[in-house]
Amino acid sequence: MSPRGQQAARAVQQQPVQPAQPSVRRPTVQDVAREAGVSPSTVSRALHTRGYASPAVRARVRAAAERIGYVLDHNARNLRSRTSTSIGVLISDLRNPFYADLAAGIEEELRAAEYQMVLVNDNGDPAEEMRAAETLLAMRVPGVIVTPVTAKCPRVLQENGVHVVCADRELGRGNGDVVMSDNKAGARELTDHLLALGHTRIGLLIDETKWSTGAGRLAGFRAAHLDNFVDLDEDLIAYTSFDADAARETTRKLLNDHDVTAIISANNVLAQGALAEIKDRRLKIPRQLSVAAYDDVPWMSLVQPALTTVDQHTVELGRSCARLLLARIRGELPTKRRIVRVPPRLIVRGSTGPAPR
Repeated sequence: MSPRGQQAARAVQQQPVQPAQPSVRRPTVQDVAREAGVSPSTVSRALHTRGYASPAVRARVRAAAERIGYVLDHNARNLRSRTSTSIGVLISDLRNPFYADLAAGIEEELRAAEYQMVLVNDNGDPAEEMRAAETLLAMRVPGVIVTPVTAKCPRVLQENGVHVVCADRELGRGNGDVVMSDNKAGARELTDHLLALGHTRIGLLIDETKWSTGAGRLAGFRAAHLDNFVDLDEDLIAYTSFDADAARETTRKLLNDHDVTAIISANNVLAQGALAEIKDRRLKIPRQLSVAAYDDVPWMSLVQPALTTVDQHTVELGRSCARLLLARIRGELPTKRRIVRVPPRLIVRGSTGPAPR
């Protein structure tokens, strides 16, 4: 070895050896049992939703677990039981307040039942939706709540033994239970309100009618005209895309080409675009033009004048989805498919008034 190599070797030998860091041992079920003075099986029953343990024992075991820092290992438990306490939730667009509130209602109900929500935002993309479904299947989730983009996703989940609840929309008749707003009733009540104020030329801004959501709202709009013996001008039904900018352009064309005294937006995103164009034209609401929307979200009560809307009770709709899914998982329901329609509520605010002469 060269002198330089010998010097380097001596330097290495002289450096102090760092002691190995002891591995941190996680508390086990046995540790909790000793701390609480009960058996390990009692700990399992007390900390899990299944199995009986008295309220006093549950409280003692949970206090002991908290003292020693015990955390449930859900992955290990799922591997042992070949099931999961996680529930998949596939949402179309978390930036939209409607879907955020829907997820909040679902999570609230699942947490109360001691299940965990695995939330995926698929951006309304069929490919993303299917990738998310495959991930949830790999996690062995017992159930999924989905705002479906295509009928394929709920069908594939069901074919693999997963319980499915479709939220907000129905795609096909064999794709699991459905929980949604009574869209036809809500749109009919909103249109009735405007017709009663003397409006006979009402524009409808709508983005899609292939899903049950849009189809129901269009059906309610038509039914209100028929019930009130008012002829419906089909040219006043303005189709656009699910985008505020596109809705603004469609509103501009509607106002340029037709004499309307009121506009209904079929959802909150379209309402943003419509309102932007109306404000840009400096039209006085409701004196010159009445404006209303389906799907009440917080900003609608903050603008001036506040918007007349249909409230879908979105958080409750989410809770209903979770309750129905949990009942399915527990085997509490007959096999027949269920469709739950949550009644909407008309909220009249300052944006609607008598039709101008």
